[in-house]
Amino acid sequence: MPCSVYDVGAEGSDVDAEGSDVGAEGSVAGADETSAVGAEGLAVADADERSACASKIAAAILGTRRDPLTKKANALMEFVLEKFKVKKPFTQADMLRVISRKYKVHFTEIFRRVSVRLEVVFGLEFKEVGPSSQSYMLVGKLGLSTEGSLSSSSGLPKTGLLMTLLGVIFMKGSCVSEEYVWEFLKTLGIYPGKSHVIFGEPREFITKDLVAENYLEYSQVPGSDPPSYEFRWGPRAYVETTKMKVLEVVAKIHNTSPSFFTSMYEEAMLDEANRVARRVTALPGNAVDGRDGRAHYRCLPHRSSHI
Repeated sequence: MPCSVYDVGAEGSDVDAEGSDVGAEGSVAGADETSAVGAEGLAVADADERSACASKIAAAILGTRRDPLTKKANALMEFVLEKFKVKKPFTQADMLRVISRKYKVHFTEIFRRVSVRLEVVFGLEFKEVGPSSQSYMLVGKLGLSTEGSLSSSSGLPKTGLLMTLLGVIFMKGSCVSEEYVWEFLKTLGIYPGKSHVIFGEPREFITKDLVAENYLEYSQVPGSDPPSYEFRWGPRAYVETTKMKVLEVVAKIHNTSPSFFTSMYEEAMLDEANRVARRVTALPGNAVDGRDGRAHYRCLPHRSSHI
């Protein structure tokens, strides 16, 4: 299954996910061995699907300046972010004036691209002010209670990076190595030790601020020498967002529906069902599971061929 039905290349580079063919050659002796090979093949295919999907996020964010629609999307994003800073609504007519009448026929695609970048970079989404007014405002995607502390000096929220990290962790199987995180973030122009205009010093923001806010867990891999570290969702992430919300962002990046990513969608649906069950369990007189539905898995091996 292809990971994406819509690919956006980074200028000057191609960010491609390498496909892998998983098959059994020759004959397999015995039903038990056949089952084992089949299970291993499914596991590898699932891991490849998750890794390939993660690689597309960087391409979707970066875009290409050679594409005129990307230029218009950049102009529109700058416009709506200025409106966000002053907390003023804007109309569809306002947005059409920004992109010019010549590109009116492409408005739906330009609007989609802006929506993707707003969610991934800033954790923002469009919200219609009135059902028939065609007026919009930008609001936080996660609905985080720490919006003030997760904002840059320019007033732009840093929650998009958090949403992206949560998505990468989810796609990699609920935990991810620190090595992988920095390899991935470098494709977005985010480097440890190098101050970023929005996120400040990324290592401090990710390993200290987001950990202190309990959105991420950052721990040493047991028995690692020299020490290596890995990330998981923190307890606050489980409370304030869901796997389905994160998957919706991933799906929007690929211009498809969450169900397109079969294994991740099934996991997200199970998470939704578990949340309903926990709400019932939390009724007076019932025991409460304090794990917030968290499942801890062994991190998948790092493979540099996928980002």
